Amino acid sequence: VQLVESGGGSVQTGGSLRLSCKASGFTYCMGWFRQVPGKERERVAFVQTYGDITGYDDSVKGRFTISHDGATLQMQNLKPEDTAMYYCMAGSFSYYNRAYHCNPLDENWGQGTQVTVS
Repeated sequence: VQLVESGGGSVQTGGSLRLSCKASGFTYCMGWFRQVPGKERERVAFVQTYGDITGYDDSVKGRFTISHDGATLQMQNLKPEDTAMYYCMAGSFSYYNRAYHCNPLDENWGQGTQVTVS
């Protein structure tokens, strides 16, 4: 599956941005990770492709919303700590430890799009 991201950019604290990701093939779930230099890539949100399940990291709950349409990530009330390179991914969908998960597949990553909040 090839993934092509769009959106991102620069915004002031409290502002909004939207990220979208177009997948070329079938996916079970899609989502977003983010990474800043020197740190590990961290989960942001995911959505089950043919269902209603979504998941969010605690740091973005109540501010970010992910939807089925291109795994669109609507980001509101952005904070400087949201500044990162955001990567779209397609993953395997599963349930364990009393929660749903969308774990990325090795080859299924987008090229990344920068989000900067100042």
